[in-house]
Amino acid sequence: MGFKCGIVGLPNIGKSTLFNALTSTQKASAENYPFCTIEPNNGIVSVPDNRLVNLSNIVNSKKIIPTQIEFVDIAGIVKGASKGEGLGNKFLSHIRNVDAIVYMVRCFDNNDITHVEGNTDPIRDTEIIETELILADIESLNKQFITIEKKAKQDKNLAKKVLLINQILKVLNVGKPAKSIVNDSNEELIKELNLLTSKPFFYICNVDEESVLKGNKFSKLIDEKALSQNSASINISAKIEEEISNLDNELEQKEFLKALGLEESGLDKVIKTGYEVLGLQTYFTAGPQETRAWTFKKGILAQKAAGIIHTDFEVGFICAETVSYNDYIKYSGEQGAKESGKLRQEGKDYIVNDGDVILFRFNFSRSKNK
Repeated sequence: MGFKCGIVGLPNIGKSTLFNALTSTQKASAENYPFCTIEPNNGIVSVPDNRLVNLSNIVNSKKIIPTQIEFVDIAGIVKGASKGEGLGNKFLSHIRNVDAIVYMVRCFDNNDITHVEGNTDPIRDTEIIETELILADIESLNKQFITIEKKAKQDKNLAKKVLLINQILKVLNVGKPAKSIVNDSNEELIKELNLLTSKPFFYICNVDEESVLKGNKFSKLIDEKALSQNSASINISAKIEEEISNLDNELEQKEFLKALGLEESGLDKVIKTGYEVLGLQTYFTAGPQETRAWTFKKGILAQKAAGIIHTDFEVGFICAETVSYNDYIKYSGEQGAKESGKLRQEGKDYIVNDGDVILFRFNFSRSKNK
């Protein structure tokens, strides 16, 4: 799995329309009234990567296995959701376990599509979402605090967590997200608290068709906000993506994009931005049975990367026979790369690079003895 992405936003902003397009389904209802989406919609899509096809052509793989992304489309959030307005905070359980949150914002005017707040104002809309998530985190932390406070007297680790909870609550109570105090020393402990506002996030500006290339006055406001938060924003027209998803084949889709002056689809944009925000990269394994993509966190060491495939690979790790993607293609595979001196045997402390083609050597008996 690449990553799990939760899509949040106010009602009637095009979330479900975009979800349908991204996942090429009509599973999410997309009617013009608030709370159309009641239960969460989940969809898994393959990550398009031409490198997989090129590698497979060299080794004549029987199958290609790309990495995948799961999208979760949840009910629209309205002001007061954390206090029970609209559908209340029922949505929270569905996005607590995602890797990244996408704030989708309406950045177009259309009198035929009802705006729950009465008019188009993307900054106000994002502030409503942020406030509701902060309030939800405050409620969650207060509950967790009650549960662990008594146990903390006998457990030093829990005592640290109590102190951290109090620290985060101070931040949340002044309207700042938990993410604002995440650092190398507390990152893992904060992850255990499973807070919505500690997760990486980025924005999708749902714009009209005419604004998809250069944006508009609304999307530019979100661009500036994302920059100030060290995040990212992308412009997508849900209507265009819906039209793309209804085309019969990839060639027609590419021709449609080209006619609009677009170099990539909305799905490509979301994937690329998600990988950047989460610091994710891809390595490959290639052989006659399958060519496969594996997603990893940037900076991962070879032994840990082996564990993504199977824990036995990590425990019994011997070495990683590695060739860069470019060299693998240039020298027509592993043997050619080896003859040209481009095949390397790397140890457990090797930092894996994006595009590495790796064959892990491991000692099966060593892993079985662990």
